[in-house]
Amino acid sequence: MAALFSCCLGCCGDGGSGHVPLKEMPAVQLDTHHMGTDVVIVKSGRRICGTGGCLANAPLHQNKSYFEFKIQSTGVWGVGVATQKANLNQIPMGRDMHSLVLRHDGSVYHNNEEKNRLPANSLPQEGDIVGITYDHVEMNLYLNGKNMLCPASGIRGTVLPVVYVDDSAILDCQFSDFYHTPPAGFEKILFEQQIF
Repeated sequence: MAALFSCCLGCCGDGGSGHVPLKEMPAVQLDTHHMGTDVVIVKSGRRICGTGGCLANAPLHQNKSYFEFKIQSTGVWGVGVATQKANLNQIPMGRDMHSLVLRHDGSVYHNNEEKNRLPANSLPQEGDIVGITYDHVEMNLYLNGKNMLCPASGIRGTVLPVVYVDDSAILDCQFSDFYHTPPAGFEKILFEQQIF
């Protein structure tokens, strides 16, 4: 019996407490391993400045994702989704099949083709919040919580949020604690382990 008891204690690995520490999920933020060479990421992976693009660190695996960008300073910028094959040094993005982005001029580009355009009186300005929904087929855009009715599609494969800046633009990313309530059915980006 004593042998059985000591065997059970040995199986616990730490002398018998039976405590297994839980791994904390990483925060969704901009990924400094997937950014352009002249990009600067600050504010704990939430603010982008400099020149170039940056992917977030979490792919959009769930069915309906929502995330936001706040325009801190205007200039040349773009937000949307991209694959890891996207060229993060080529501005503006949306020139190839690896990115689908809203550009600062209100156009939405994928594969060097304009897929849609924001209404003329709805161009994002300094201080505005651009919300993005993605459901594995279509990307939709929101400006300060209002649906811009500007869907775009065409990108294929595993995508991540992407943002690029140039010409003094500064954008902040919100992957949780949103400024505006996500549309019905959409939620913050979940890491794959959180989905299952």
